[in-house]
Amino acid sequence: MKILLIPALLLSTAALAQVKIDSPNSGWRNSRGAQEAYTQDVNYPAASVSVQEGQSPTAEIRGRIAARGKGKPATLVVNGVAMPMAVREDGSFARPYAFGRGSNSVEVRSPDGKTRNRSQFLDANAGKTQSRLRVVLSWDSDGTDVDLHVVAPDGGHAWFGGRVMPNGGALDVDVTTGYGPEIFSSAAPPKGNYHVYVNYYGAGQETGILTVAQVAIITNENSPNERQEVIRVPLRAPGELTLVKSFVYP
Repeated sequence: MKILLIPALLLSTAALAQVKIDSPNSGWRNSRGAQEAYTQDVNYPAASVSVQEGQSPTAEIRGRIAARGKGKPATLVVNGVAMPMAVREDGSFARPYAFGRGSNSVEVRSPDGKTRNRSQFLDANAGKTQSRLRVVLSWDSDGTDVDLHVVAPDGGHAWFGGRVMPNGGALDVDVTTGYGPEIFSSAAPPKGNYHVYVNYYGAGQETGILTVAQVAIITNENSPNERQEVIRVPLRAPGELTLVKSFVYP
C-alpha cells in the first residue's frame, strides 16, 4: 500500500509545481486599505489583459505555468465560473479581478488540462463593497475581438467606448486579442430589466473563424442567495451583434 501512495503524492506535488499561483494566496486576509483598481486603461487595438503598476495583490490573479502549451489558453475558474485565460510566452499570467468579501476560490489549469493549482481564501473586510451583479464574457478563439455590452434599466450602457455607467456599474477592460475575459460588475444595480449583448467586432485575418462566446451572469455573489447562469452562443461573422440574455434584477 505504501509503495502505491508515495508515487501518487509525488505526482500531486509535481502537478502543483507546474502551475504556480502567486496571488491570491490561500487562507485568511483583510483587504481594508488596499489599493485596488478594477477598471484600467488599455491600448487599442492590441490590448491583452494584465494588471497595472501599483495594483494590490488583493485585486489580481497572477502566476506562472511551466508547460503552457504553445498557442493554447489556460483555464481560469473563479468562484465556479470557468473561462479561457491567455498565457504569455514566458508562461506567466496576470489579470485584475474585483473579489468580494467572504469566501473566494481561484483555480488555474494548464492548457492541456493535466495540471492545476487552486487557491481558497476568505476576505474578512466587512466594509468591502460587494458585487450584486457580475457579467463575465469569454470566448474560445485567439486573435479575435468580442465586446460585452450591458444595458441597465436606467439607460446606463457599459461597453468599450464607455466602461463606467453613471450608476457605478463598470466594465473592467476591453480585451481585443482573444479569449477575454471582459467583466462587468455592479455593487448597487438598479432594479428592472437588463439586456446583455455581445458584438463579434473582428477576427483579424481569420475572417471565417467560428467563435463561441460564453456569458456567465452572477447575482448576489458570495451570499446564500447567489445565482449563476451560463449561456454559450456561436458567433459566425464579424460585425454580428447578438442579444444573449434579457433578465430582471433582482
